[in-house]
Amino acid sequence: MTNQHDGQKLDFPRNNRRLIFTLQLSLELSARQARNDSLRYLFDDFLLDTDRRELRRGADVVPTAPQVFDLLDYLIRHRERVVSKDDLINAVWHGRIVSDAALTTRLNAARAAIGDDGNKQRLIKTMQRKGFRFVGTVQEVKTSTGQAVGSAAHGGDMPPKSSSPRLSIVVLPFANLSSDPEQDYFVDGVTESLTTDLSRISGSFVIGRHTAFAYKGKAVDPKQIGQELNVRYALEGSVQRGGNRLRVNVQLIDAGSGNHLWADRFDKPVADLFDMQDEIVSRLANTLSAKLTEEEARRSERSLHPDAMDLYFQGRFWFSKGLNPEHMARAGGFFQRALAIDHRSVEALVGMAVVDLATGSAFLTDDRGARCSAAETNAIKALSLAPDHALAHLVLGGVYIWTNRAVQGIVECEQALALNRNLAAAHGFIGMAKFSMGRAVETEGHILEALRLSPRDISAYVWMHFVGVAKMHLGADAEAVSWERRSIEANRNFPIAHFGLASALALLGALDEARTAAKAGLALDPDFTIHRFRNSRLSDNPTVLAGQDRFCEGMRMAGVPEG
Repeated sequence: MTNQHDGQKLDFPRNNRRLIFTLQLSLELSARQARNDSLRYLFDDFLLDTDRRELRRGADVVPTAPQVFDLLDYLIRHRERVVSKDDLINAVWHGRIVSDAALTTRLNAARAAIGDDGNKQRLIKTMQRKGFRFVGTVQEVKTSTGQAVGSAAHGGDMPPKSSSPRLSIVVLPFANLSSDPEQDYFVDGVTESLTTDLSRISGSFVIGRHTAFAYKGKAVDPKQIGQELNVRYALEGSVQRGGNRLRVNVQLIDAGSGNHLWADRFDKPVADLFDMQDEIVSRLANTLSAKLTEEEARRSERSLHPDAMDLYFQGRFWFSKGLNPEHMARAGGFFQRALAIDHRSVEALVGMAVVDLATGSAFLTDDRGARCSAAETNAIKALSLAPDHALAHLVLGGVYIWTNRAVQGIVECEQALALNRNLAAAHGFIGMAKFSMGRAVETEGHILEALRLSPRDISAYVWMHFVGVAKMHLGADAEAVSWERRSIEANRNFPIAHFGLASALALLGALDEARTAAKAGLALDPDFTIHRFRNSRLSDNPTVLAGQDRFCEGMRMAGVPEG
């Protein structure tokens, strides 16, 4: 390429990667200066402040060499992809020739600064022969240049309340109300495990235990803590052991207003303490996930200019209301709007996959195959962006189960549980997979495990319906009626549970009650027909197909349209 200047030719080398990168970096910096904002990244116990060029852990500044800071900044800023050695060299050393040993030394220093190492690779993962990727959960906060960044805990004045990251929460050390100080280890274990498990909630930012435990034994105001740690929510609780019983009280607080949002109590006979700790933490994590999502959806509704995450939370809210055509259409609309803003939003991709899978598996459409195919596509795309996304693995497992690939589905569900042990829905899906393999007798056990982990789960009504179907296939129609009624009591907005109840009642000879149940289902989904149900084949297993015929016969007797 040449240019004419004062009669001389200026030669520009082709494929000059260093020049291209430098120009790109200059444009990025210029754009940021023009916007007059800087970025803070919150992850684990840490805050990376790109304006002050500081890495903080709680109130302490973590010493970082300039190149180590730049390396962390680049990895976190480009966390949605794997970055190559050349990318890092161009970003940190501006294209200068750097040995592999020098790069490794800086990477090790970066890992050490954030409490990681080359063996654990908890935050910075090495992708063999590809490069490196920051895999920690990050909350990104913009602040005006020149504004004091941070909080009392971060060594600065308070940022505006609106800058608090979404789904940001601190689990304050639970109080030991027992007379026995030796119970501290159990109480601290509940706090630490809950902190870890809440961090698995999609899109959450949870203050690390090292920072949270600085408040142990202190009388603190949740509003003050919200200001100091820049979080939206605080969870506090207590554990009391008396005789052979253990009582756990918890409450979720809006750290901005100090208002109590939710409270619960667990009162159980003392058994194995480790098992009790796991059960308490699982129940709390699942309940809080639903409650926090609901709170974020309410906040998002008030946003004048919703972004992709605002729309995602509203989609989650509509999905949680129940699997009927109206709710799925509303939820899908929000997820689609989120993807229009950010087509690489993993949460919105998974949300859309969940809606398509639910629409197909709950018999809400005549085009079940297309909806399941769309769910599979989005789940796989989400996993290409976030390979360790537990819910994406679960959705993919559900697609496999409902498209006659139950063995593959179980593998994906087990992978989801390996990534998030509290994902109770995975046990529910495995129960349905066993049913589709002709092993309906095993379904109830898996559902009971799901209910043990999350007895008040927003999806519990779906799992109860799974047992009802399995009982009908086993000829236990009275038990099927009981489970379908439990499903409807948990959520009345699930048409197929009403049709399941209608079928079981009809087979028992209770035709008047069966017809009433069928009408309730048709009120929720007027387009449902026996033809749609029969064409949505879950399995080729002869036992399953025989049970499906029986289910259809019961619906026919109850007055469900043939179609």
